[in-house]
Amino acid sequence: MERRRILLTKEEIDKRVKDLAREVSRKYAGEEVLVIGVLKGAWIFMADLVRAMDIEIECDFVRVASYGGRTETSGQVCLLYWPGIDFAGKKVLVVDDIVDTGLTSVFLRKRFLEEGAVSVEFCVLLDKPSRRKTDFKPDYVGFTIPDHFVVGYGMDFNERYRNLPHVEVYKE
Repeated sequence: MERRRILLTKEEIDKRVKDLAREVSRKYAGEEVLVIGVLKGAWIFMADLVRAMDIEIECDFVRVASYGGRTETSGQVCLLYWPGIDFAGKKVLVVDDIVDTGLTSVFLRKRFLEEGAVSVEFCVLLDKPSRRKTDFKPDYVGFTIPDHFVVGYGMDFNERYRNLPHVEVYKE
């Protein structure tokens, strides 16, 4: 496979993740937050983020799908895994790799609130507002990017390229 164009270097990502961790830690100082990672794309970002936080946290994951083996979302959010924990009274911080249409984020926010969470905020590595189909805005954003399909740093195409330490523009 030919090399793709690097959009964000490992060093840029590392610095921004630490900045985000400081922001989140300031916001939740003295409180406990339930950090929920969106599998599979956010696991590397979430691991780096929570290790850089200095607050009390509990961690778990959800797993949703809307892409399958394509570079365009189907527009349908399919819930594949939901944690068996009590969300009542909890402050939830959802950590996701990327927000484009916003459909998954809107779906998750609604579901966490229905399960009794008192607040739901989103921390995303990448934001693609040009693709938004909802009025969703993440609370914490690592980088705003143009409309490219990207891989690396946990993000994949057909389960490949998650292990890249940077973010690249994917070309078929």
